[in-house]
Amino acid sequence: MAPLPSATRHVTETNWNARTWAALMLLCGVLFLDGLDVSMVGVALPSIRADLGLTTAQLQWVVSGYVLGYGGLLLLGGRAADLLGRRRVLIAGMTVFTLASAVGGLVSDPNLLIATRFLKGASAAFTAPAGLSYITTTFAEGPVRNKALSVYTAFGASGFSSGLILGGLLTEAGWRFTFLLPVPFALFILAAAPRLLQKDAPSEGPRPGFDIPGAVTLTTGMLLFVRTVVRAPDVGWTSATTLISFVLAIALLTAFIAIERRTKHPLVRLGILRQGHIVRANLGAMATAGSYFGFQFVGTLYFQSVLGWSALETALAFLPAGLLVAFGSTRVGPLVNRFGTAPLMAIAFISFAAGYALFLRVDLDPTYITMILPTMILIGIGFALGFPSFNMQGTTGVADHEQGLASGLINTSFQVGGAITLAIVSAVIGDVEPGSGSQFLHDSHTAVGVVTGVAALGLVSALSGLALRRRPALAVDRAGA
Repeated sequence: MAPLPSATRHVTETNWNARTWAALMLLCGVLFLDGLDVSMVGVALPSIRADLGLTTAQLQWVVSGYVLGYGGLLLLGGRAADLLGRRRVLIAGMTVFTLASAVGGLVSDPNLLIATRFLKGASAAFTAPAGLSYITTTFAEGPVRNKALSVYTAFGASGFSSGLILGGLLTEAGWRFTFLLPVPFALFILAAAPRLLQKDAPSEGPRPGFDIPGAVTLTTGMLLFVRTVVRAPDVGWTSATTLISFVLAIALLTAFIAIERRTKHPLVRLGILRQGHIVRANLGAMATAGSYFGFQFVGTLYFQSVLGWSALETALAFLPAGLLVAFGSTRVGPLVNRFGTAPLMAIAFISFAAGYALFLRVDLDPTYITMILPTMILIGIGFALGFPSFNMQGTTGVADHEQGLASGLINTSFQVGGAITLAIVSAVIGDVEPGSGSQFLHDSHTAVGVVTGVAALGLVSALSGLALRRRPALAVDRAGA
């Protein structure tokens, strides 16, 4: 089968054919695996803790290790996709993902397990921007690209939904299967990618270098910040250890900004953040992932450790949200064409905030239909409208040679927001053991309150975009009057 047309010849409605679909499905498969992996491991967390004897603080690193590897290296991954070629970077990243998945399913040492999760996150940091920028540089901006991105994000949601069910079923047999299942899918993608994806056109002029100091300071600063938040409840928020760690983390992140301003070939061209719509898309991505990652962590422990539900019952509890995203994301493209991304982002955050707030009603004997299902439906609506909108808005108006940067930036925002909020939530709920119902319920309400606040901040950012969008229209109306 012939490969997808190169990025220099944009796909339009007239030349969107079977070959185009085949290559798009391959890229969707990469995102499908990411969603599958995240949701399967999320459902398996209590089983992993019981088998390996982890505390709640240690357990969150199974998630945070992946998130920080992902978020810390995404900008470098996006830059690598722009400079080395999207197909080459995607294949290399999938190779590492496959090996880390296989090793993660075999190890028994908690530190090695977390290390494999970091490696999987790091590999996704290269595959995600490579795949997304391949789409944005191949499909013409506007309705055609919106259609492709709607399909793309729907596959990510489908992977998440499938992972919930598969994770629940596989965890009943053994949590290690949740790590091993992605391996054959990844091998298939590796075999098909060279045939279906066109090599990138060679870049013109001298090839700039990589900003390794920027990548190191960003990743190290994020790791130290999250570690400090997680350990603070044990060593004290005002202890010398905590304060010094916070200062060092802030110093590293400040150094990252200084490096980006001075280096000849920055990891992030800070000028891209002068575009307000890109800033709002990234802030929305941070709030979305932060609120959901925190909620899923609390919800999984609540369902299994407090209510005594099985992994499969937990997966089914989350499933309505995933199904709504899987079936709703493909219909967002026409809505964006008609209304734009700003209104959809605002509606998404209203749904998120309302859904999380409703979860504050849960007790030790909840009724699923009336107390839990409404939350899952509202979260699903929020993701179905918001996730495609963030990707569309965050990559609109960006030149082809910086699409990898824009794609990496939006994905970094998702992961950074998730890591920071998850660390705060983990610190709030402390250690939870089976049977510690009433105390965990109190702490979980506080944690869900934090999650709701994060969603509310996302709503403020989205509403600011709506207000700015109305100003030119008001000016025209006044001029006409």
